[in-house]
Amino acid sequence: MPQDLGVALAEVRALLFDPGLTRAVAAGRRRGQTPSVVRAELRPVTLKAGPRLQVVTDDGARPYTRNVRFGPEAEAAVDALLAEPFGNWYVETATSTVQLRVTKRGEAQLHRAPARRPQPDRAEASVRAAGPGGDAEGDPPADRPARPATGHDRVRKHLLDPGDPLFATIGGSAAKRRQVDAFLRALDATLPAGLTGPLRVVDLGCGNAYLTFAAYRYLTGRGIEVELVGVDVREDQRRRNTALADQLGYGDRVRFVAGTILDAVVEPAPDLVLALHACDTATDEALARAVWWGARWVLAAPCCHHDLAAQLRAHPAPAPYDPLVRQGILRERFADVLTDALRAALLRLHGYRVEVVEFVDSQHTPRNLLLRARRTGAAPTARQRDDYAGLVSQWRVTPRLETLLTAPGPARS
Repeated sequence: MPQDLGVALAEVRALLFDPGLTRAVAAGRRRGQTPSVVRAELRPVTLKAGPRLQVVTDDGARPYTRNVRFGPEAEAAVDALLAEPFGNWYVETATSTVQLRVTKRGEAQLHRAPARRPQPDRAEASVRAAGPGGDAEGDPPADRPARPATGHDRVRKHLLDPGDPLFATIGGSAAKRRQVDAFLRALDATLPAGLTGPLRVVDLGCGNAYLTFAAYRYLTGRGIEVELVGVDVREDQRRRNTALADQLGYGDRVRFVAGTILDAVVEPAPDLVLALHACDTATDEALARAVWWGARWVLAAPCCHHDLAAQLRAHPAPAPYDPLVRQGILRERFADVLTDALRAALLRLHGYRVEVVEFVDSQHTPRNLLLRARRTGAAPTARQRDDYAGLVSQWRVTPRLETLLTAPGPARS
């Protein structure tokens, strides 16, 4: 329920000085306004000189860290940040989490939840047992309650905090958090540093949309203005996901439509296309739409590969490669590799630079490849054309993506 922004910021301010403060993050921007920094993070730390409030601000080029004394110095630093036109605040304490989002009308939407600490896996347990940075020296003054042990040396952090209230809504098993983190790292590596938006994103075949919501939460936390559309063929999924977006307070920036990947109405054209585990030729349809839109970035994690596997069964293998496909299990695995190699080659022929990387560790899913593409507009080289033509000719296959991209008729939107 929207409320007065000043009242909401006063609640955030009180939490920033709560003795149980764990961390706080401010990012994003309000409509028509731009903060002086793209992101700010606050957390209590214990130094040899005593407890301090660590303030890390990022101007888009590099982070700048200050450790300020509690009292007037910390109050001045906090008030300066609260005066910035950030679009989002996330505050975590030992007992609660609060997320503030500023609407287009300049009102505040607050999401409050009890602190949620899922059972940590072994790596997380070792980090928490030692504290974020190992042993801290110096006791807090007697007039200040003890704060969580903190420091500076840390192991690799989750890009989206496991205690984020998002996981209370979408579910937060350790396996899901690992997959979310792996996906966000791939997304982070794809987009350029300093990007502020507006960034239009579409998730084709979004299903239950937990990665859709994670992408939105992470990108806005990076200070990027995001408009996101999720597409799924099922109307019941659209209704469910829309209700979740409203529950999370994302309803005015995240919407869902029901329709096929090829025909769903998505306007305006997106900058970033996601297609995560779209089954078989649905991945080809998502890649084709990305090319038709001229999307700047594409992240596609293919799922099953039945189409080319069937084509390989229909023809004898070229010599001397019959042993590669004679056994069914080898043929299926080779079809996986050939399908994604040809997808990457076709994207290169249409002006994309493409990498094929591991999406998440294979112990979590065998479908762990990710096609990561960035549009350059470069014309294909003669060698790229010859390599693609040689593969499809020798193996006597016609990829679904080629059929879509070469079909006659008006350009698809």
